[in-house]
Amino acid sequence: MAAISLRNIIKRYGAGRSANQVIHGVSAEVADGEFIVIVGPSGCGKSTLLRMVAGLEEISGGEIAIGGRVVNDAEPSERDIAMVFQNYALYPHMSVFDNMAYGLKIAKVPREEIRRRVDKAAAILELAPYLQRKPREMSGGQRQRVAMGRAIVRQPQVFLFDEPLSNLDAKLRVQTRLEIQKLHRELGITSLFVTHDQVEAMTLAQRMIVMNAGRMEQFGTPEEVYARPATTFVASFMGAPPMNLLRNGPNAALGGPNGALLGIRPEHLEITSEGWTLQVETMEMLGAERLLYCRMGAEELIVRTHEGQAAPAVGSAIHVTPRADRLHWFDATTGSRL
Repeated sequence: MAAISLRNIIKRYGAGRSANQVIHGVSAEVADGEFIVIVGPSGCGKSTLLRMVAGLEEISGGEIAIGGRVVNDAEPSERDIAMVFQNYALYPHMSVFDNMAYGLKIAKVPREEIRRRVDKAAAILELAPYLQRKPREMSGGQRQRVAMGRAIVRQPQVFLFDEPLSNLDAKLRVQTRLEIQKLHRELGITSLFVTHDQVEAMTLAQRMIVMNAGRMEQFGTPEEVYARPATTFVASFMGAPPMNLLRNGPNAALGGPNGALLGIRPEHLEITSEGWTLQVETMEMLGAERLLYCRMGAEELIVRTHEGQAAPAVGSAIHVTPRADRLHWFDATTGSRL
């Protein structure tokens, strides 16, 4: 196992005035054995950052160290990492056992050691009954576990996951997330996990890097990122539904700075007998809770209500009061937290 150090990482394509810079000085220290999620929308640079750690992309500036060793010029095979991809990348003509063992055979690991490692990984991932099957005979979730098993048998210092759950349906995604959590608890290997899904990020991460347009907007625990977003981007991206951001609301009455944006989570707007007057425009039923999509003048707001609360009719007016201890203030120009 090993710590990972990212020091002012820059990536640009091309040279001179026509160069396109896609990663802008990302710095982060990942502790030995930590599970870090890199999250952000499509095109934000999260996979590019992961591929630079893997050695699949050259870096244009900065320094990457794994286990205290600078690896800027090291080949992928020299970095002691194992990568799990979105598309599984399994050999269709090989059995599960042979897929998991292939890299070890190439590395000329003794046969008995290969058998020991594959059997151990198969037991962890509950694949032991399927070792003689071909990938086509398995479900998507099982194939993804085979891909993870192939990484485990390598016994690397670092796991790199590049959106490994994107091809799974919703139920399998939840199940496989739980398996990945269990896997990390058992093995404790330093891991970087890339996803665009903020629910995956919140449930898997010990800490997360939130990326936006090639920049690191925030680096912290899920609790820190949710409770104290560093920017309006983080506030609106992390959370389902996103934080309400009000430009023209009654900020001064709530003690906010002049001209600042007010942020309030949907669950922190309480329906009361008086307060802000909102018009309910539509409602989304989500089992034990409802989301009310409302309007207050030019502002659009979402209010989260829970089972047991009376559901207002669409088109009706309601009154809400924001919780005073859950207000967030942001600079209206830069979007940074005040």
